[in-house]
Amino acid sequence: MPARRRLTVVNSESDRARPTALITGATRGLGAAIARSLGTDHHVLVGGRSAQDAATVAKDLPDAAPWVVDVTDAAAVAGALADIDRLDVLVHNAGVIELGPVAQTDAAAWRKTFEVNVIAVAELTRLALPALRRAGGHVVIINSRAGLFAHPNWSSYAASKFALRGFADALRAEEPDIRVTSIFPGRIDTDMQREVVAFEDRDYRADEFMSADTVAGAVRAAVDTPADAHPVEVVLRPR
Repeated sequence: MPARRRLTVVNSESDRARPTALITGATRGLGAAIARSLGTDHHVLVGGRSAQDAATVAKDLPDAAPWVVDVTDAAAVAGALADIDRLDVLVHNAGVIELGPVAQTDAAAWRKTFEVNVIAVAELTRLALPALRRAGGHVVIINSRAGLFAHPNWSSYAASKFALRGFADALRAEEPDIRVTSIFPGRIDTDMQREVVAFEDRDYRADEFMSADTVAGAVRAAVDTPADAHPVEVVLRPR
């Protein structure tokens, strides 16, 4: 089996002229919108599993580089972080959704959901803590309104998002020099939303949902909050 190819990012002097932001799941949808928003004045690390997709997003930003890694592979994550000595912003956006009634949601679905939505977030954060501490950084966790209210057929996803809120609360209490913000958006016009609406057997209407740029703006506002305040939670819903 061929060795895993690793893309490393070195914080050069030119990189340090801008704060560095790492965004997971940044190759499409909300993640790409967050990359564009922060990319105006940050050195952006575009997280994703596809080198081609990450490079496509990165090339359209003023100062960006692909950060290609499977976030569920702890060893790969550690290697990809090895050359990052300072991290100003870490946005956890990567996630998966498994829908269905409890009676039909097996252990494999639960494990997959928690592996990506919770464990990968906790492990990436743990490994990035030294770089975040050096910067007095900011962790932004894209949660969901499903992390506040559970609905039928959303059991594994909602449970993972409830767990993610607990993780954020604990991290915030343990790391007083790092800001931790949980964003709880309602439904967003993304490819994932199209899959959800198809599961619900409904026609897709983009105007029912928030735009990815709107939610990215909330992330930007949290990051831009002056240092004398700590934006703890932001809840958004479509009008």
